[in-house]
Amino acid sequence: MAKSDLTTDAPVKKESVFQRLYTGTGAFDIVGHRKQWFVVFAALIVACFVAIGVRGFNLGIEFEGGTQIQLPAVGAQGQITTEDAREAFADAMGSNPAEVQQVGNGDSATIQIRSETLNSDEVQQVKRSLFDTLQPLDDGGQPSEQVISDSRVSATWGGEISKQALIALGVFLVLVAVFLILYFETWMAVSALVALLHDIVVTAGVYALVGFEVTPATAIGLLTILGYSLYDTVVVFDKVKENTRGILNLTRRTYAEAANLALNQVLMRSINTSIIALLPVLGLLVIGNILLGSGTLQDLALVLLTGMLAGTFSSVCLATPMLVAFKMREPQYRKQEEKVLARRAAQARKVGATGQDDDFNPGDDEQLEAELRKEKAYAAAASVPARHPKARSTRPTGKRKR
Repeated sequence: MAKSDLTTDAPVKKESVFQRLYTGTGAFDIVGHRKQWFVVFAALIVACFVAIGVRGFNLGIEFEGGTQIQLPAVGAQGQITTEDAREAFADAMGSNPAEVQQVGNGDSATIQIRSETLNSDEVQQVKRSLFDTLQPLDDGGQPSEQVISDSRVSATWGGEISKQALIALGVFLVLVAVFLILYFETWMAVSALVALLHDIVVTAGVYALVGFEVTPATAIGLLTILGYSLYDTVVVFDKVKENTRGILNLTRRTYAEAANLALNQVLMRSINTSIIALLPVLGLLVIGNILLGSGTLQDLALVLLTGMLAGTFSSVCLATPMLVAFKMREPQYRKQEEKVLARRAAQARKVGATGQDDDFNPGDDEQLEAELRKEKAYAAAASVPARHPKARSTRPTGKRKR
């Protein structure tokens, strides 16, 4: 087919960003700029490690151990605020508690005070100060010191939780690596695990930088985002596997170009999935922080929000570019790329000399052309409703003709 037959003097309409996202035609060269992405991710990881090393983690009472005192948020003088409870604690102990927060709203709201481990005499001293200053009310509306409760958490309990979480993380990574190697290949498994470790480091770095309290809810949320991050990466890799099947025998696209096309084809899906997943997380954050005042819901929502954003970013801009970087180190893929570039150079010289492109549909690309025709046929069949009624079954009924 002559190339001049495909040209036209009509102006080409420029597609918007949203149109390119929707069509997924490979307009965003993410893989081609993989070196720049690697620099960005390396700088981000270094910044997270610096934040972890300099600021450390704000470990909750479950991990460090300590004493927690709880009382109703309604007293004889009206509503008890967290600042009132903090001042009463400081009057008794001469120092501020580690944390004071309100849980819930209305008459059922409570004030929680967390501090370092206190002995029995110190706990009683704090309770008397809270009662004398704030006069918390019982269910009958009478001031009572009995409504002020306390609990003590040992640091060894937090150590056990941390140990079990690390064991669960290790088992999870091993099982995921085995699955990815069996279903995909080794380099895809390595790239997915690198992106997964990136998400963990970024989430930990944000917690250290901002000073979020690390609680058991944080550990639960961290294990949750691991599955979400892998889900998005597996979706992308599945499309990459489909686009690169038999590519060593083709000369239309390089492995990098086929992988970048796969990224573009699932990019809109990744964005939509992330938005839908983040909406309930944001709702959980708003409800937990503003309406209920619950620290547990807030911690869970924060780690989910951070991890999901990092997971979406890494699955698109880190996992696949890293996979391509690993693949292009193998000789067969470098040779295939050289063939593609040589074919294009020869085709460009021929077009420049004759003004025609007789090599528009080369024979060595029959497999790719067949796949493209099959995809177009499937798309056409899915978009056009059936116009004819279903054919009547001709299967014998078993009745004997007379």
